[in-house]
Amino acid sequence: MDVQPVFLWTDVLLFGLMACIGLAAWRARRSEPMRAAWRRVGESAVGMASLTVLLLFLVVGLLDSLHYRPYLPPAPDAKVTNGHGPVSTEVRSALDALAEPLRTRVEKTYSAPLAYALFAKQTIEKADGTQQRAFPRLKFGGAGLQYPEEDHAGDVLGRVGLGLALAAGAWCLLAGCLVQGVAMSRMVPFGAAWRAVWRGKGGLAWRAVLVTLGLVFLFAGPVAVLAGEYHVFGTDKVGQDVLFLTLKSIRTALVIGTLTTLVTLPVAVVLGIMAGYLGGWVDDLIQYVYTVLNSIPGVLLIAAAVLMMQVVIDTHPQWFETAAERADARLLALCLILGMTSWTGLCRLLRGETLKLRELEYVQAARAFGVSTARILGRHVLPNLMHLVLIALVMDFSGLVLAEAVLSYVGIGVDPGTVSFGTMINAARMELAREPMVWWSLMAAFLFMFVLVLAANLFADAVRDAFDPRAS
Repeated sequence: MDVQPVFLWTDVLLFGLMACIGLAAWRARRSEPMRAAWRRVGESAVGMASLTVLLLFLVVGLLDSLHYRPYLPPAPDAKVTNGHGPVSTEVRSALDALAEPLRTRVEKTYSAPLAYALFAKQTIEKADGTQQRAFPRLKFGGAGLQYPEEDHAGDVLGRVGLGLALAAGAWCLLAGCLVQGVAMSRMVPFGAAWRAVWRGKGGLAWRAVLVTLGLVFLFAGPVAVLAGEYHVFGTDKVGQDVLFLTLKSIRTALVIGTLTTLVTLPVAVVLGIMAGYLGGWVDDLIQYVYTVLNSIPGVLLIAAAVLMMQVVIDTHPQWFETAAERADARLLALCLILGMTSWTGLCRLLRGETLKLRELEYVQAARAFGVSTARILGRHVLPNLMHLVLIALVMDFSGLVLAEAVLSYVGIGVDPGTVSFGTMINAARMELAREPMVWWSLMAAFLFMFVLVLAANLFADAVRDAFDPRAS
């Protein structure tokens, strides 16, 4: 199907940030201290396991960042330009295309996980004209079951078994490719490489990667097979598949957690180094600025900024061609606002470290020889602060993901049309008051967000242990 590519601001910035990370990794290979530090991260079983989980989340987020607008079929009497009909106003992503059954199979209202009938009873008119209260069959969930009362349990177990078998096959194939790569890099036979990897002597902690992938496949295999026939995590109030909504929420969390660094990093690094190295009135002014910001309650400051930005967006609808562009503008504004209110901690940390660095002998010698301030900061001060910057950014990621959830829960986060963990939790708030309780939307959002934040925290600990000189 012909489509028109769409480049949202957050898409461009996200892929640009990934390119910058790749360039920084390539440049880090030329530095022996950086290679040694990242080698320590790679030798950490916890670090490699958490990095594997984060990369899986990143793949889903990047697929959801490849946006396009499909062309609609032309009307019979309409003029066709370039062989295409009019372009749709709906913006989709590559993830939407891959998960097309999950996106399009919309039920009437709530249904429980793996159910074949609606969650609540409704009045049904029978063939003889009488009415009765019953649980109506779903249009898509379990639609292939001819006798659902008898066949449902067996069908679910059969699909779980098939999913486990496919997961085992995929894991064996991936493990074989990984071990073959280790064997080729170390010039050893395949069997010797397998034994070395499984004993934890394959260089990096490949055993932790394989174990992590095995656990992920044990969960993802049955879910993928069951999703072809059932709503694995149920449906929400308007009948949307909850599994699809949780997958869509991953991109929002990644955008909030990564793009905010584009604002935080330059401000914190520049002001922190200037305050610590120049001192005097510059130091006093910068300290005054971040002290004032820290004295204002963060939620109130963010709420005021978000509401003002929302007024600007509402009063200029001509800026946005589609609803997705409007929601993307609010998401980008939230990243900017979070970045402008979260740089103070890193700035204070860099200021304190710069105060110590400027008194060291090699910095004093450079100043005595007349080296310019800009060259001293770029060649001697900044490289010795990068481990602190890296540690702080990795550790702040999980905090930003949780911040989005809290802000969206109270109604000052992302646009209501943007799917996120916060909007899912906010929508599930009223569902918990139902009788019987609708719990699966909250459970799915909590599960995915918990795994993402836990992996980010564990990876941050591994990075801190590897890069912090005081930890060795």
